[in-house]
Amino acid sequence: MYAEVLIEYPTKKIDKYFTYKIPSILLSTIKRGMKVKVPFNNTVINGFVMDIKDSVESSYAIKEITEIVDEEIILDDELIKLGLYIKNQTLCPLISAYQAMLPSALKIKNRTTDYNHYINYLMLNKDEKEIEDYLEKYSQENLQSILLKDLLLKKKVLKKDYASYVVSALKKKELIKEVKEKEYRINKEKKDNLIKHPLNEEQARAFHIINNTHNNTTFLLEGITGSGKTEVYLNLIDATIKKGKTAIMLLPEISLTIALVNRFYEWFGDNVAIFHSNLSDGEKYDEYLKIIRGEVKIVIGTRSAIFTPLKNIGIIIIDEEHSDTFKQENQPRYHAIDIAKKRCEYHNCPLLLGSATPTLESRARAIKGVYKHLFLTKRAGEGTLPKVQIVNMVYEAHKKNFIYSEDLITKLKECLAKNEQAIILLNRRGYSTTINCSECGFTYKCPNCDITLTYHKSSNSLRCHYCGYSKICEDKCPNCQNDSLNYLGLGTEKAEIELQKLLKTARIIRMDQDTTSRKGAHEKIINAFKNHEYDILLGTQMISKGFDFPYVTLVGVINADSSLNIPDFRSNERTFSLLYQASGRAGRNKLPGEVVIQTYNPDNYVLKCVKNNDFNSFYQYEMNIRKILSYPPYYYLVSLKIISKDYNIALQNAQKIATFLHNHIDKTSKILGPTTASLFKFNNTYRFQIVIKYRFDNMLKKTLEYLDSIYINEKDVNLEIDIDPLHI
Repeated sequence: MYAEVLIEYPTKKIDKYFTYKIPSILLSTIKRGMKVKVPFNNTVINGFVMDIKDSVESSYAIKEITEIVDEEIILDDELIKLGLYIKNQTLCPLISAYQAMLPSALKIKNRTTDYNHYINYLMLNKDEKEIEDYLEKYSQENLQSILLKDLLLKKKVLKKDYASYVVSALKKKELIKEVKEKEYRINKEKKDNLIKHPLNEEQARAFHIINNTHNNTTFLLEGITGSGKTEVYLNLIDATIKKGKTAIMLLPEISLTIALVNRFYEWFGDNVAIFHSNLSDGEKYDEYLKIIRGEVKIVIGTRSAIFTPLKNIGIIIIDEEHSDTFKQENQPRYHAIDIAKKRCEYHNCPLLLGSATPTLESRARAIKGVYKHLFLTKRAGEGTLPKVQIVNMVYEAHKKNFIYSEDLITKLKECLAKNEQAIILLNRRGYSTTINCSECGFTYKCPNCDITLTYHKSSNSLRCHYCGYSKICEDKCPNCQNDSLNYLGLGTEKAEIELQKLLKTARIIRMDQDTTSRKGAHEKIINAFKNHEYDILLGTQMISKGFDFPYVTLVGVINADSSLNIPDFRSNERTFSLLYQASGRAGRNKLPGEVVIQTYNPDNYVLKCVKNNDFNSFYQYEMNIRKILSYPPYYYLVSLKIISKDYNIALQNAQKIATFLHNHIDKTSKILGPTTASLFKFNNTYRFQIVIKYRFDNMLKKTLEYLDSIYINEKDVNLEIDIDPLHI
């Protein structure tokens, strides 16, 4: 018998199956989807068995499979079909699609690390009668006799609980033995006295409609901040498990996963597996094995959790469905919602998308009837929506208040005086965004990306937040050697320092990528703030959604309009969502909440909609603009990036591709460019971009596939095709 094997190299040049003979010793074991070792050229590499055949026709000698890598880790039929779908939709190599499905500890490569976690136990090496006789003979009470008595009582004890010299002495006498047992790193127990909040009328209606749906329907649950969407999710998953089925729940951020996962542990105990990038390789390995062995019924995680090999799925829930993080920006460029739809099709089960600010595309589909639209219009419990105040920073700047307005500082002082808490949002990390010299005009820029470096005061370093370049900041201008450097722009680090000067007794904690880079840092900060160890939480967008802090009564937003100036058709939508979600952190309990939004553009329509908690008006306003400018949801988009280390080669190929597109796609489609990409120079490469807007174009897919195949063999230029991009 023979196997068709997809080998490990993630390159389009060899994106095909290779035939290998199955040795007789493996015939009874090998299955489709298994990982195997095969000879390729002059080495042995890993691959997946994609098909098994009785016979093949070949004019050359067929090599044999060397061995099976792991009998337990198998891509089932659903995941194999899903990989083929991703390849077709994103034009990626097939192996890249399957690589995206596996945690890093299980990717197709020569893995030598043993990710199993072992616990060392001690057990008796003689029968109990012999041990009792021994203890009677040597009746002296000592550490050895204590250990033996413990083993008589418990049968098995942890080795680490006993002195090593005691263990060694008894092992030499052959009275005890040491055994290793595999153990999962993450084990949680249900909370016996868990308080389950009764659903209100709106929540109960949404729950019953979704729970009584037994087919592949997509729901959009649009609920204002604090309306209790999580309680609906928990009840739906509970009902799904009671039906004998499984559930996947996706969240956009690691911090949100950590904040919510404890609630799931309390409700469902060790029936939950978690998946996010902050887990160690070993922890991911453990969680994956739990899932593949059918030991858990619920998976909670970020984007890649959508690929976990759960069987018999009864519901998939995607919370904060508007988040950009559900789309993977590098190959394969899949969207988790798209993958969730395919999995729900396969299992004939409902998909639930939840958000206070759904994407315009999702809301348009719901209004059109493609999705079933459900609403939560009231805050759960006794919470009320906060009052929003917009502060014009033009007037504040005249008073030399460049970071914090008088109104915000006054309200912060009142908040602290009442022993309440506040959140301050500034969506830019670091201390200063630009450093330049007032004498010669020199500005620190990244040598790889040609953008300004961000200054981080705590490490006295200048960093590029795109390619990772870093250097120590000098005291004097490196160009003219004068002591005339200006630290311009504002980041969370500087905002924290300045706020501490204004509120000397306030306990302030900062949450951004710099303070959460270490494992467990998210959870530590969140728990400390929730336990009221700090008065003010200051951070980037990671603090803007999903959290429920009962004593937060004030939210302040610094530089609220900065994201409105980004040249992207979604900048209004992202700004509204960020500000609306951040505002929703205030007043979620009995205490009333307030929001202060600082801006240099107070008349902007987006900010007025946030002030009035008016998503409907914003939706209508933005949809009109999208229709006039032919953007989603009225048109679909494709982005093509032409990338080369040589500026001229990149430009010439961009022009050539644009000409080819004009000649080969439907005339009703619109081609923009080539233009320089928004990040033109990145990691020493030059990037040009072409954007295609289309509605119905039967020629487009084949044209893109042809271009993709042409540029597979190009050494000096790379073509990146992103279908349905989130950023252009």
